[in-house]
Amino acid sequence: MKRNIKNTADGSKTLFIENWEEGYHSHHGALQEAQHVFIDNGLMVAKQPHVNILELGFGTGLNVLVTAQEFLKTEDIQSITYFGIEKYPVSKAEIVELGYDTLFEMETLKSLSYKIHETQWEQSTEILKGFNLTKLELDFYKLPAIEMPKIDLVYFDCFGARVQPDLWESPLLSAVADKMRSGGLFTTYSSKGSVRRILKDLGFEVEKVPGPKGKREMINAIKK
Repeated sequence: MKRNIKNTADGSKTLFIENWEEGYHSHHGALQEAQHVFIDNGLMVAKQPHVNILELGFGTGLNVLVTAQEFLKTEDIQSITYFGIEKYPVSKAEIVELGYDTLFEMETLKSLSYKIHETQWEQSTEILKGFNLTKLELDFYKLPAIEMPKIDLVYFDCFGARVQPDLWESPLLSAVADKMRSGGLFTTYSSKGSVRRILKDLGFEVEKVPGPKGKREMINAIKK
């Protein structure tokens, strides 16, 4: 499917799939959405010394970058083990055109915006001291076969239910839940009622919290 680069309202860029008329991030702001959903309502809520993160929808790598930024800013988090799943990796040309190195003042993050895409797939790489990234190039439904430690925090950043409804149904959400520890946090930009009901049926305590700009609500869910 054809992908184009588009500007978003906060000055950051995103990828846009023409066939679906669907962006990888909110047109209200890619950076502010990543920060609000996955850091302010994800990493900062699940904050602990050692964090295992699972991201479904590695995409442009923006969620890794904002996570790394927070990791470098706070002493409360000593290590992060990060698993990112992506079936259709972005190209080198797209990475350059996205220009995520311009979004951050820290030189470490500028170089990291390219480094995370240069690391080998299916291989753990220490991208920062104490921050290990494993990218997995595969279908989300292969998740049950992947060996990983119990997950503390899930970034559920799949394409929306309008274009890929199956990703927001019980089979995949159940597979994600099986990878999480009791007390782990599931966070996503969606506030879809059917998703909340499925998560509750899977044993989560589900809460609607204020969403990022342009979206009234989003979901936080704690696995019991």
